[in-house]
Amino acid sequence: MTTFEKPPFPVDGPLSRRNLLKLGAAGAALAALPATAPEAQAQTVKSSARIVVAGAGAAGLATASRLMRQLDGAKVTIVDARKEHFYQPGFTLVAGGLKPAGYVTSTTAEYLPKGIEWIEERVAEFDPEANTVTTESGKKLPYDYLVVATGLHLDYDSIQGMDTTRIGQDGLGSIYHSPAGAAATWQAMSRFADEGGRGLFLRPNTEMKCAGAPLKYTFITDDYLRRRGNRGKAELTYAANNKVLFSVPIVAEKVRMLYRERGVKVQYEHVMTAIDLGRKVATFKTPEGEAEIPYDFINVVPPMRAPMAVRNSPLGWQEGPFAADGWMEVDKATLRHKRYANVFGVGDIAGVPKGKTAASVKWQVPVALDHLIADLGGPKATSVYDGYTSCPLITQLGRAMLVEFDYDNNLVPSFPGVIAPLEELWITWVMKTMALKPTYISMLRGRA
Repeated sequence: MTTFEKPPFPVDGPLSRRNLLKLGAAGAALAALPATAPEAQAQTVKSSARIVVAGAGAAGLATASRLMRQLDGAKVTIVDARKEHFYQPGFTLVAGGLKPAGYVTSTTAEYLPKGIEWIEERVAEFDPEANTVTTESGKKLPYDYLVVATGLHLDYDSIQGMDTTRIGQDGLGSIYHSPAGAAATWQAMSRFADEGGRGLFLRPNTEMKCAGAPLKYTFITDDYLRRRGNRGKAELTYAANNKVLFSVPIVAEKVRMLYRERGVKVQYEHVMTAIDLGRKVATFKTPEGEAEIPYDFINVVPPMRAPMAVRNSPLGWQEGPFAADGWMEVDKATLRHKRYANVFGVGDIAGVPKGKTAASVKWQVPVALDHLIADLGGPKATSVYDGYTSCPLITQLGRAMLVEFDYDNNLVPSFPGVIAPLEELWITWVMKTMALKPTYISMLRGRA
């Protein structure tokens, strides 16, 4: 068994002149996508402000890079203990046998801009009343402005019986865990595709990063079973946490139709609470009470919450749908904190209705910094974040749909005339597997 497999060529010929022209047009359009606030990039603002960026993931690095490019004289400090950087949009590709684990792994240091101070510790405490951040060693960092980009916490411990050290064994998979976990998930799924049996897929009843990932992994598994001649030996079930498959109605209906066409059973209002790894049985909370579903392969997606440093601080929502899990209370249009005007939240930590994808970070960060820099004497801030979220939803090997939408569930296609929303296209597959990572890296460096 190989560690990963090359993407298959589609039936209609990937190297046709027509497809190459399409790819070139899409690549050019992708590279040319504007930042939300181009006027903010055009000027360098002089400032002696102390700015702390909490978190060195995609949102934190993009923020730090843009601050260093747009400000002259400011002291910018980024705080995070992580030395490795993970290209998380690629985890599904690793778990799908399409890329090796090394494809998603690099280092934090290579994306840090010159002149920035890097505190290699975790944040232990936020005190927005005193305008300080405290690290795990007890170091206090005063700030004039704070940008929180801590990401989120994968709460595997809330699933009774879950043991992440066993990912890859006995049919247990979890694409979100880590690069190694994604690779181990591929090994478990590949064995399942060879043998057949009962495949179980799900999502948690919390906000989550890239809600399309569990859906696409179900499609990927289905396609491997078909390619290996074992689809008739397998039963696939997707357990939805509520009454729909996706938050955007038109996308939910499209996925429902594709699942029906491909024989994927759906269990609605099923929220996983426990797993028995020995018996290979998952337990779900349903409106009718507890339900057990046996499996031969399962992709566990844990509940996702704000990291404890944010949850234990005054920064979280005090009431409403985002309060229980500690998401930051920010204005959904500007990403500015609703109670602390010198604090912004970007990326997964932001308590907004949409926006937990890398594509969202690309649009959130320029908006937040447009408003922050306006406070420091920059141009008046007029930009808003409209909830833009993008999900290249793989539906089979060699085909994907480019799902792009906003807060109001409107489809907002970036490439009209080239890539049609909700169509299974080879070009979208190429974007997902080849074109998006270079754009992501440009975003980290503050150039996209």
